[in-house]
Amino acid sequence: MTTANIITLVRIAMIPVFLVFGTMGQEYALVSAIIFAVASLTDSLDGYIARHYNQVTDFGKLVDPLADKLLVLSALLIFVSNGIMPVWVATVIVGREFAISGLRMIAASKGIVIAAGKSGKVKTFVQCLMTILLLVLGTKIIVITSWLSVQDIAVYLMLIVGVYSGVEYFITNRNVLKGSMGK
Repeated sequence: MTTANIITLVRIAMIPVFLVFGTMGQEYALVSAIIFAVASLTDSLDGYIARHYNQVTDFGKLVDPLADKLLVLSALLIFVSNGIMPVWVATVIVGREFAISGLRMIAASKGIVIAAGKSGKVKTFVQCLMTILLLVLGTKIIVITSWLSVQDIAVYLMLIVGVYSGVEYFITNRNVLKGSMGK
């Protein structure tokens, strides 16, 4: 087991702990945010170690993206259960992740690697930052106007960057789908 893979497994082990603190109420909001932030940082760390120390493995290629998706899904479930995020927004964000993963699988079956694009990196950064903000705020809603809160802005910013980067991935990589959609 490589160091990078161990770090990935530690991230997966952090997810249940994150879920417990994320659902324990406002008094644990900061703790859940810190756990999410640390878990998110381990994603960059394991990727760096895997590439820099030649520890890229098939296990890591499978489990690392899975760990990322589980961490994000866990945060979205907390937001939905706390009434901070509408179910439809969480569904679109998760759907985007599945769609991009599917596109990458089709590309891989054709020997094509789809690297993370700039908009995908921006999406990851914005969603991570907004997730931490939403976790820190917890259930304490900060109202800007009668129809808008800080939480609303964070949620819809996550949605917008996710949809934008997803559309860009499909437009940029439309050649991958040629011949894959049937006649």
